[in-house]
Order: sequence, then C-alpha cells, then structure tokens
Amino acid sequence: MPQIAQLATTYSSQIFWLLVFFGLVFFVVGRGMVPKVMATVDARDKQIAADLAAADAARKAADAQEEAWRTQANRQRAEAQATIAAAKAEAAKAAETRLAVAGQGIDARLAEAEARIAAARAGALDEIEAVAAEAAGDIVARLAGLTVDAATARGAVKEALHG
Repeated sequence: MPQIAQLATTYSSQIFWLLVFFGLVFFVVGRGMVPKVMATVDARDKQIAADLAAADAARKAADAQEEAWRTQANRQRAEAQATIAAAKAEAAKAAETRLAVAGQGIDARLAEAEARIAAARAGALDEIEAVAAEAAGDIVARLAGLTVDAATARGAVKEALHG
C-alpha cells in the first residue's frame, strides 16, 4: 500500500506544521484575544452589578419616600377629619344656641298669645254673664212679674254657670 508508505514520510512534517499552527492559534487567540474578551466580560459584569446596586438603592429611596408621603398624607387626613369634626361640633353648638333663642322667642309669643286668649275668654265670659243676667232679669220680669236687680241676676247666672 503506497498511501501508508507515504504517510510515514510525511508524518513528521504534518506533526510539525500542526504544532506550529496550534502554537500560533494559542498565542494569537489564547494570549491576545481571550484576555481582551474576558476583560470586556468582567467590565460588563461590574457595570451590571453597579446598575443593579443603583437600582436597588433607588428602589429603597423610593420606598422610603413613599412611606414618608403616606405618613404625611395620613397625618393630614387625620388633621382634616379633626378640623371637620370641630367645625361640625361648632356648627351644632351654634345651631343649638339659635334654636334655644328661637325657642325662647316662641315660648314668649306663646305665653303672650295664651294671656290674650285667657283675657279674651274672661271678657267673653263676662259679656255672656252680663247678657245672661240681663236676659234672666227680663225673663223673671215677664214670667213672674217681679223686678230683679242686676247684681242678684248676675249672682244667679254665675252660680248656674260655674256651679
């Protein structure tokens, strides 16, 4: 077999060139390019870590600001509710005072009206008694033919009306 015989003569030169190319690839790629690529990867890793740390710090700062805002909003809400409650109480007190004044005015007018009604009732009763006494005197004069003085007739009418 001639191919095997030729292989033995070229075998050493093939190994030599194989070692030359591997050495060349090792030094060019392994020593020249790989450190640059690794440095770029490390720089990216560091940048990503720094960005993540900055984002975490920003998130924590935002959470703290949000908590401060919520605390302030809750405090302001409580103050507003207290102000509203105080205003309601003050308005209720003012309304109560106005109602009390109005009630006193109404009570005074009612007492006045009751006094006028009582005076009118007493006046009407006096008139009724006077008319009744006069009518009784006229009836007694017509029926019995007697003359009754006004005071006696008035006393008889009062006794009949009031018992």
